[in-house]
Amino acid sequence: MTADNTIFVGGKPFMNYVTGIVMQFTTKNADEVIIKARGKFISRAVDVAEVASKRFLQDQVELLTITIDSEEFENKEGKQVRVSTIEITLGKKS
Repeated sequence: MTADNTIFVGGKPFMNYVTGIVMQFTTKNADEVIIKARGKFISRAVDVAEVASKRFLQDQVELLTITIDSEEFENKEGKQVRVSTIEITLGKKS
């Protein structure tokens, strides 16, 4: 699995992520795509995965795994902060 197949969901327009996922499966012929997000973007990542798999790639891809975790890092004020993360893996249906 290469990092090319990973989509990080953040503040860009919603459809940019959906298009990215569709492109991975169609033009790059990826077998699976990992959608990653953290914090407030988790719900957006779930929405992106749903729209990509149910509307654009209907009957072509399936949900393989969902991994939830948390990361600790230092914020701008130098304080240790813990943030939730999610990884959604979509794969081509065989």
